[in-house]
Amino acid sequence: MGANMGKNSSLLDALPSTQGTLHVVMLGLDSAGKTTALYRLKFDQYLNTVPTIGFNCEKVKGTIGKSKGVNFLVWDVGGQEKLRPLWKSYTRCTDGIIFVLDSVDVERMEEAKMELIRTAKSPDNTGVPILVLANKQDLPGAKEPRELEKLLGLHELVSSPHGSRDAHSWHVQPACAITGEGLHEGLEALHEMILKRRKLAKLQKKRVR
Repeated sequence: MGANMGKNSSLLDALPSTQGTLHVVMLGLDSAGKTTALYRLKFDQYLNTVPTIGFNCEKVKGTIGKSKGVNFLVWDVGGQEKLRPLWKSYTRCTDGIIFVLDSVDVERMEEAKMELIRTAKSPDNTGVPILVLANKQDLPGAKEPRELEKLLGLHELVSSPHGSRDAHSWHVQPACAITGEGLHEGLEALHEMILKRRKLAKLQKKRVR
């Protein structure tokens, strides 16, 4: 998959947002709610899930704003510790990353931060937009987006020694995967970040010429 996507990356950049399919990878620690979010987006209903060994892949369609009608091919990759080294195989040449976070699990917040920063700083993921889905907002003790921004060190990803092209754009979206609240708003935010990145890339190419 990675090799084919690499060859077609320039073609994908040239396509209008309403054509083609955006490739998105959904990551996060085990039990964060990734698969529940994926199938809520796909079927608009709650499905009881089991821990993902490997990956799930579904095509979902945006329903609001400028992302309405846009197809997203979402790869939901298992979050267990032994599976995380495989994440980089899925994020290579992706259009966007969705990092699903358990907003209540304070004890694992540092672990989540470490995995998110490691993924963001991988050379293959330079500048890829990141949507943090702050899941389980319906539960008592769920951290608010502003607090999560600090806990995850997201502001560290904005500045880059190599300029704005290498810096990540990111958005924290409060959500509840079980009810679906906030999920499509998150896709809309990710879609907007992807479009901005493509416009910036086109401008930089023109300057080089």
